[in-house]
Amino acid sequence: MYAVVQTGGKQYRVTAGDTFQVEKLAGNAGDMIKLERVLSLMNDGKPLLGSPTIAGAIVEAQIIKTAKGDKVLIFKKKRRHQYRRKNGHRQFLTTLHVTNITFNGTSIAKAEPKKIEAEKPHNAPSKPNAQAATAPKKAAAPKAAKKAAPAKKAAAEKKPAAAKKPAAKKAK
Repeated sequence: MYAVVQTGGKQYRVTAGDTFQVEKLAGNAGDMIKLERVLSLMNDGKPLLGSPTIAGAIVEAQIIKTAKGDKVLIFKKKRRHQYRRKNGHRQFLTTLHVTNITFNGTSIAKAEPKKIEAEKPHNAPSKPNAQAATAPKKAAAPKAAKKAAPAKKAAAEKKPAAAKKPAAKKAK
């Protein structure tokens, strides 16, 4: 049993238990969403095609995470004009886990939702460092007096400039 769903301008062929990435959707990790734009459905070996969608068909999915995808590079160039522009971006993607495919209120395919661990903030201390973070800090040692700048070397004696030669006489 599979379904073809449309989201973010793209179409995906999914079955119960599949995990796939789509363009960013609103919601937090662990939330359940319903994809109602089902374009086709395979039900007991009989394909159902929508025009454009199938009424009463719903794909339920669980949001696993939302993160940035791989970097996409954009490079523009015009030959012989020394025109080059390099740009890039990382698209936000939402990872979904399909839990249920229903048609007219009856479940066609079902899978268990995944267990999701809460993400830790980037600045949260890990367990081994937790004791170090709670321990009182020792008083800072007084800074040593600034060292005196090293004495400058005596200025080197300048040599007198070489005497200039008299200008040569012009030949007649």
